[in-house]
Amino acid sequence: MIAEDDEKWLAAANAAVKQNAFYMQRAIDSNNLKDALKFSAQMLSELRTSKLSPHKYYELYMRVFNELGTLEIFFKEETGRGCSIAELYELVQHAGNILPRLYLLCTIGSVYIKSKDVTTTDILKDLVEMCRAVQHPLRGLFLRSYLAQVTRDKLPSIGSELEGDGDAQMNALEFVLQNFTEMNKLWVRMQHQGSSREKEKREKERNELRDLVGKNLHVLSQLEGVDLGIYRDTVLPRILEQVVNCKDELAQCYLMDCIIQVFPDDFHLQTLDVLLGVCPQLQPSVDIKTVLSGLMERLSNYAASSVEALPNFLQVEAFSKFNYAIGKVVEAQVDLPAAGSVTLYLFLLKFTLHVYSDRLDYVDQVLGSCVTQLSATGKLCDDKAAKQIVAFLRAPLEKYNNVVTILKLTNYPRVMEYLDHETNKTMAIIIVQSVLKNNTHISTADEVDALFELAKGLIKDFDGTIDNEIDEEDFQEEQNFVARLVHNLYNDDPEEMSKIIFTVRKHILTGGPKRLPLTIPALVFSALKLIRRLRGGDENPFGDDASATPKRILQLLSETVEALSDVSAPDLALRLYLQCAQAANDCELETVTYEFFTKAYLLYEEEISDSKAQVTALRLIIGTLQRMRVLSVENRDILTHKATGYSARLLRKPDQCRAVYECAHLFWADECENLKDGERVVLCLIRAQRIADAVQNMTNASRGTSSTGSVALYVELLNKYLYFLEKGNTKVTGDTIKSLAELIRSETKKVESGAESFINSTLRYIEFQRQQDGGMSEKYEKIKMEWFE
Repeated sequence: MIAEDDEKWLAAANAAVKQNAFYMQRAIDSNNLKDALKFSAQMLSELRTSKLSPHKYYELYMRVFNELGTLEIFFKEETGRGCSIAELYELVQHAGNILPRLYLLCTIGSVYIKSKDVTTTDILKDLVEMCRAVQHPLRGLFLRSYLAQVTRDKLPSIGSELEGDGDAQMNALEFVLQNFTEMNKLWVRMQHQGSSREKEKREKERNELRDLVGKNLHVLSQLEGVDLGIYRDTVLPRILEQVVNCKDELAQCYLMDCIIQVFPDDFHLQTLDVLLGVCPQLQPSVDIKTVLSGLMERLSNYAASSVEALPNFLQVEAFSKFNYAIGKVVEAQVDLPAAGSVTLYLFLLKFTLHVYSDRLDYVDQVLGSCVTQLSATGKLCDDKAAKQIVAFLRAPLEKYNNVVTILKLTNYPRVMEYLDHETNKTMAIIIVQSVLKNNTHISTADEVDALFELAKGLIKDFDGTIDNEIDEEDFQEEQNFVARLVHNLYNDDPEEMSKIIFTVRKHILTGGPKRLPLTIPALVFSALKLIRRLRGGDENPFGDDASATPKRILQLLSETVEALSDVSAPDLALRLYLQCAQAANDCELETVTYEFFTKAYLLYEEEISDSKAQVTALRLIIGTLQRMRVLSVENRDILTHKATGYSARLLRKPDQCRAVYECAHLFWADECENLKDGERVVLCLIRAQRIADAVQNMTNASRGTSSTGSVALYVELLNKYLYFLEKGNTKVTGDTIKSLAELIRSETKKVESGAESFINSTLRYIEFQRQQDGGMSEKYEKIKMEWFE
């Protein structure tokens, strides 16, 4: 209903303005000054209304403003026709109502100034003083806005058409300041108009009119006579006095932003202490973050655009002043939430990184100030505050793109202590990703220790908790970051690299049962890489107390892998033990090699009970043991005997068969003559064939369809015989191979085996080798089967 009334009243006022403007224009066209003044006063009387909202009043004002432009031109023409401007100035004051009279005075006053028949100062002073007669907030605000608009291009300043002496310039400055002060008072008073229930609406309306006040500051910034000295001694103190004294949240926030945006950067830099000194005096409800961030952003851009300006920042100690000011603001605003104080320090940190990027002490000081503020808060439970802390910590990381630089900031980890577990983990991921993305070289144990302390949210369980609620894929991806980080650590000095590995181990072992299986392998392989670097040199090139010896590192790995046995990861532990055994073998450490195999065997016997896992583990054991060269005959026989025993005790017969014929490789090593026992190779193969016979007998007893599995075992055995025949095992005879081939042939005749493709491939291979020139064909000539006849 109110909106409809607004429209109705505006329509009526516009109609009256249009009608009077028409008669005013007709009087102007006939050079009738008296009627022109009469109808212009009647037109201006429409601005006396109190019924319109500020928005609608602005529409009415703009319509009248456009018509007053025509009247101003008419006044200029009248003076050209011999009419005295002074008399006109006196004549318009006879208007019956104060508001139309003052609008007409401002209009003729702008013409009076332009005529130079009187000093500009006198007219400006007269107009600004007489405008005090209108104290209605809305009407007075628009009247003074009109005064500022029509006199804007008539103010004396250096380089202008009306350039005057120093006094004239100061008087013009005083005029603008006085008009600004009165306009601000009127604007602030608008909040008290109407009932308290409509306060929110009035604040919205006031916000729409703020530019009317701000234009005065823009005019001040454009006055060429306003140099740094005048700005520092006159302009800024007067403006700030009005800002503080008005005690209005909206006005203070807007005017501070205006000051920052309209005046030159150098002015701000040279008066920084004055500007910042006002901040603690602002109302607690003022969004001081916006004010300070705007100022710091403005000065940061200034520093970036002008290299010559950087010494000025050091000269005025801009950082210290900002740091002190923010501390005072936080101290003054006791109800400021943690997120708000962190945001203030975030803006200061960004400013410091932009302007003083080479001053790590400044950056660390900001971090320390933030810690001091957070010390009264404890762990942050507020999501908004936590996000601000993450942004705060990311800023230097993104600026330097080098975690090593971040590690030099002593207060950086202290800030992270105030994050809850989840946010700490988020920040840890960001840090680790930065290392990986930028391929940062972390090369000392101290740096690694500091880095892993920062990333502990990703590495260890806090207060005994485990990430049970996290998605399993996400968890594995997070731990993959840790594993990649471990692989990224490197130092050319083996001694320092061993210290790095010891340091990583200290942190990794705090990970708990879910993390260890995903992170320990990276540590183990990183250590094995170091062992390979050390192999070939002296056993202990750094003295008895050095940590970088293969034996000492392997002992460390033995203790490390043992932790996997305690967290239900025996399969992985067994694999790693075998990897370590291989490394110990390459370093010719027999005792250590035997110890790793012993641990692997114990795991196999006590922890691995699943039949499929046993098969896989046994194949790994056999394959690793076959490559061992450092073991004595006795130790090798013990381990080999154990492996063959395990093979015979597998649950499924086919698995037994395959494991036993794989054990044949334990008795034959191509590059080592003393590890070639052809007789025991054949014994293993014969034993495997007996197990295959048992499988075949069970298949024949319950045959319903085919004997694919048992025949395939025979073919696999045939291939093993052929392998050892080629390797020169004299105990493998043509008769043995022929008898096995005949067995396969007879079984395939009984029923379709399903292994024909495998059999045919084997036969083609035998025929191919028989047709080759050289020794290989001679070996295969011993094999004569009906298949080839």
